Amino acid sequence: MRRGRAEFDLVLRTENIQQEKEITVILRRTFVRAAALFCAIALISTGPVQAAQISGTISSTLTITEDSQLVGDVTCTVTGAPCIAFGASGLTLDLKGFTMTGLADPQTTCSAGPTTLVVGTVEDGIELNAQSNAAIHGPGIVQQFRGPGVFSINSSNLTVTGVTTANNCMSGILVGGGSAHSITDNISIRNGSRTQACGGI
Repeated sequence: MRRGRAEFDLVLRTENIQQEKEITVILRRTFVRAAALFCAIALISTGPVQAAQISGTISSTLTITEDSQLVGDVTCTVTGAPCIAFGASGLTLDLKGFTMTGLADPQTTCSAGPTTLVVGTVEDGIELNAQSNAAIHGPGIVQQFRGPGVFSINSSNLTVTGVTTANNCMSGILVGGGSAHSITDNISIRNGSRTQACGGI
């Protein structure tokens, strides 16, 4: 009788151990599946990096530190400083067919335009200072700024393509220093003034 009881207990313990092993296997599989699902959701949620979006009125210099794009027309009311400035190298600003407009008088084409060109105090539309591998892509219009439309100082490997600059008080696109630039397929209209007859590009 005792032997039969002992054998029964042994069988019961064996079955319990087997059940625990099966439960452990199921829990491990569930954990692995959950982890895989979490990773998949994380990848889907992050997706491709989205460019920062710019539109509306800019009243103080907007310094971009990531790829950016216009999603609407921009009116710039900044005085004595750039409208948009690149704050890091390797960035792209895409105008996406929109227009950036500064404070210059479109009727007189800056007849009383700026008398000096001082870096950091010029009301240019887009400024790059000592940056590299940056790009500005059109189509799009940069107009009526009391400095250059686009101003690059001591930068390298700058690309500006497909941009229309119009009625800016200095050059449409002004590149000072640096090397290996690609300035192609741009349009310049009525840029420069009596005091700063810089012209187009």
